[in-house]
Amino acid sequence: MERTAVELKKVELPNGESITYRERDGGVKNVLLIHGNMTSSKHWDVLIDQMNPEYKVYAMDMRGFGGSSYRKPIMSIKDFSDDVKLFVDEIGLNNFSLVGWSTGGAVGMQFAADYPGYCEKLVLLASASTRGYPFFGTSPEGLPDLDNRLKTYDDVKADTGKTIAVQTAYDGQNRGFLKAMWNMLIYTERQPEAAHYEEYVDDMLTQRNLAEVYHSLNSFNISGVDNGLGMGTDQVKDIQIPVLVLRGDRDLVVTSKMADEIVEDFAGRARFAELKNCGHSPLVDDLDQLLRHIDGFLAE
Repeated sequence: MERTAVELKKVELPNGESITYRERDGGVKNVLLIHGNMTSSKHWDVLIDQMNPEYKVYAMDMRGFGGSSYRKPIMSIKDFSDDVKLFVDEIGLNNFSLVGWSTGGAVGMQFAADYPGYCEKLVLLASASTRGYPFFGTSPEGLPDLDNRLKTYDDVKADTGKTIAVQTAYDGQNRGFLKAMWNMLIYTERQPEAAHYEEYVDDMLTQRNLAEVYHSLNSFNISGVDNGLGMGTDQVKDIQIPVLVLRGDRDLVVTSKMADEIVEDFAGRARFAELKNCGHSPLVDDLDQLLRHIDGFLAE
């Protein structure tokens, strides 16, 4: 497939933030891609290049990632989704399908619940649950302490095992640590080509909101149940569009239980498909398989 030109653009939002985004030339069916934690729109590059040319593709950098600004800290997934609303209004984007990866899945769900009429279909790729992504403290042995679910932002920010370790790597530009972490959790079988991997590490190092994202995921809950920190908002019932839930069978970041929670909370309105021999980054593990699922769903 011939590569379609992709332009990097920036738009100022009414809330004082500036959002960088990628826009692919051509296409008539609008698709908005929302990235996850430790990434930006850059990490969608292989999918943007290979998506069916009938799609008009946009991929934004959320606040505090990539080239976007971070003037006011985010403290909830809703802060991100409200930015999405301002962004799509500013560029005049509507009637689109939304694909959210990992943290981006939570953002996509919150957006679809809060702002009906914009999003026509929702793809949740390796997404955080409708009940959030629990953040546990670290045991003296350096392992997750499943008996210590952290509750506050300050607790999350002070956790040595995850927040401080990754933030220290960011601050010290420790590329080796970041690659070792991704090879252990995400690129467990396949890795990007060496030069491309270095571009992805460059992208990771743009993040300025690590603890805030962890806290936002930990506290997110649009289900109708108690997730361990409290009852959810039950806004999942407000999402009445077609939903596709995708999870790799080797995903070490998002558990099968989290995918099951999403399907359960959507109460028959979400379809699940397992990505065979894929981890948390199906874009690298098996892009063709991922595209078949996304294209098939969007074409319905």
